[in-house]
Amino acid sequence: MSDRFLVQPSGPLHGAVRAGGAKNSALKLMAACLLAEGRHVLQGVPHIVDVDIMADMLRALGAVVYRRPAPGGGGDELVVETPARLSPEAPYELVDKMRASIVVLGPLLARCGQARIAMPGGDDFGQRPIDMHLSGLHAMGARFETSHGTVDGEVAATSPGAPGARGRLRGSRIVLEYPSHTVTDNLLMAAVLAEGTTVVENAAREPEVVDLAQFLQSMGARIDGAGTSRVQVEGVEILRPAVHRVVADRVVVATLIAAVGLAGGDVLVEDARPEHMDMLLRKVGEMGVEVTPGPSGLRAEAKGRLRSVDVATLPYPGVATDYKPFLVTMLAVADGVGIVTENLFSGRFRYIDELRRMGADIRTEGHHAVVRGVPRLSGAPVRATDLRAGATLVLAGLVAEGDTVVSDAHHVDRGYDDLAGVLASLGARVERI
Repeated sequence: MSDRFLVQPSGPLHGAVRAGGAKNSALKLMAACLLAEGRHVLQGVPHIVDVDIMADMLRALGAVVYRRPAPGGGGDELVVETPARLSPEAPYELVDKMRASIVVLGPLLARCGQARIAMPGGDDFGQRPIDMHLSGLHAMGARFETSHGTVDGEVAATSPGAPGARGRLRGSRIVLEYPSHTVTDNLLMAAVLAEGTTVVENAAREPEVVDLAQFLQSMGARIDGAGTSRVQVEGVEILRPAVHRVVADRVVVATLIAAVGLAGGDVLVEDARPEHMDMLLRKVGEMGVEVTPGPSGLRAEAKGRLRSVDVATLPYPGVATDYKPFLVTMLAVADGVGIVTENLFSGRFRYIDELRRMGADIRTEGHHAVVRGVPRLSGAPVRATDLRAGATLVLAGLVAEGDTVVSDAHHVDRGYDDLAGVLASLGARVERI
């Protein structure tokens, strides 16, 4: 029997917590450590399963990865010791566990001139092909062959036959058909060691992309425009190891805001970066959650019943698709009817059947969901279908009569460091069983 969350109806939440480092940044920063020989130090890396998988990936490629106490106390830091020579083959059993594994492709091609990687796995909410990764890297001089679920990439050596010769990627102008966060990250990491200038048009603008660029710059990379739709990279011959603190996880912040909106209360998220989530804060404000940015983070307050709004997911700075399950759950108990439109990924309404089991009145058609709010949900046995779906079902249990048991809790461990403990510290009745 898998681990489960037991959630009971909870009163208003109160207290102060920290979101911790962002999963979607930490994984790319870890991959970026492959670009330079030496000892890298990443601070604020969350204790989550996806980080453990990426650590195993780096070890399989030849790096040494471990945690150590941070100087002066206050948690720990992740150390990645990258050797002079890497093994450029990402094992299937690790890639299959996490889609983000694809981000080792760019660093391996840049550093080794070759790479072998299995087609990535991860959360089950629709197809997310790697074509844009391959086409962007192909424009930089990489050649790929795909067979039996494995992608082999190689960069032609500039001096064929020379001892130890390896290919070097070439700068290029790349126009993305969609501003993919992960593709942008992969191309940035490939471009920093490429020969010449690389320009990525229609680049992703997420704060995590900026975080990666800042880390690469501290390693000696020359990058302009990170955080805009046009990023330019001047390739360098060699990078050096660096120390970097991971940006706060805005999706964990959104989870905590949604918990306050559902259960009510007053919670301070001490490390939140409100400027990274403007559109979400506007939406939850319209729903009745008062969010106050301040020098010590972000304060969320709510009392009374929420109000319904319409929501559409869009690339950053729009409402992120990762926020949507929390907004749907808030709408499920709000006053009125809200329409939610998913513009980014197919299949990301699968958790709605579980919310219906809890009494939610939600109808889906294509990439739209019509959510008619009910006064309260009903506790029921439900199943986490992916990371964010699992977290939102835990939140739903806060406003459900009776016990809610969320099975397949391991999905939640991929992106949250002790979600039950964090919510319980604020007064929620949540435990892991």
